[in-house]
Amino acid sequence: MIQEFVARRTARRSDVARPPVLRGRYGLLLLLLIANYLLGAFSAIALAGPLQVALFAVVLLLALRNSPLNRRQVKLLGWTTVAGSVAAIAAALTQTNTGYGVADLWKGLMLLLSAVFIVRRVLARPTVTVQSIYGALSAYLIVGLMFAAFYGAMDHLGYRPFFASGQPANQETFQYFSFTTLTTLGYGDFVAVNNGGRSVAVIEALAGQVFLATLVARLVAAFRAPAQRARRPVVTRRRPPRALRRPPPTSHRGRPAGKAAKVSSGSRPGQAGGGNAVDSRAPRPGP
Repeated sequence: MIQEFVARRTARRSDVARPPVLRGRYGLLLLLLIANYLLGAFSAIALAGPLQVALFAVVLLLALRNSPLNRRQVKLLGWTTVAGSVAAIAAALTQTNTGYGVADLWKGLMLLLSAVFIVRRVLARPTVTVQSIYGALSAYLIVGLMFAAFYGAMDHLGYRPFFASGQPANQETFQYFSFTTLTTLGYGDFVAVNNGGRSVAVIEALAGQVFLATLVARLVAAFRAPAQRARRPVVTRRRPPRALRRPPPTSHRGRPAGKAAKVSSGSRPGQAGGGNAVDSRAPRPGP
């Protein structure tokens, strides 16, 4: 009975000390980002801009669902995302440069928050799984789409064309320029003409190199399949409970051996262990 009680108590302590499992699924998010990219590649549709705003709002809501924030913060950010997206869609439907610029700026801000939440969640996972790699790829796509949105905002809100040599500036070319810069391909067919566009392009190239060299490479190198994690033995070192520790040795009278020896060595004269002391109760010799 005592051993069963101690075993249950030890198991309960180990369950309490175990870190919580971080759950996050990014397969649906990755598919949604691919759909967003394809929609931007065919931006000849009249409603492509408002549709992208709505889809990016869904991306941010999915990132909030997998974020470590509490419910109150998630609800607040969710309602802010919905309200801002409605305003951005209304601005894009005006079909003016200012409206398109505001919508692109809002898309970039939503994607920036989504990338921060996803990267933080992926790095906080104790083990690397397929979902972690999906999350890293989703964050990489989000970075490319985010810079494309910022390029569009700079083009619509600026007073000079974004590309040199009269190249067309639309959602297709912005995404193409963004991902060729992010991956440092640099074909050279599209070049930013103003200093602001060049500075942002350099920042994107640096971010792409750091992202690939650190996050994705580390996740892929540390990836282990579920079967490998199941075969790996878990070695834990714990101090045995106090009830199962070995008690100190005791003497035949029930007193610990160290204390018995101490008492016997320090006994009064006339008792056992007193050395050459003379017993006071012994009869004295006659005169």
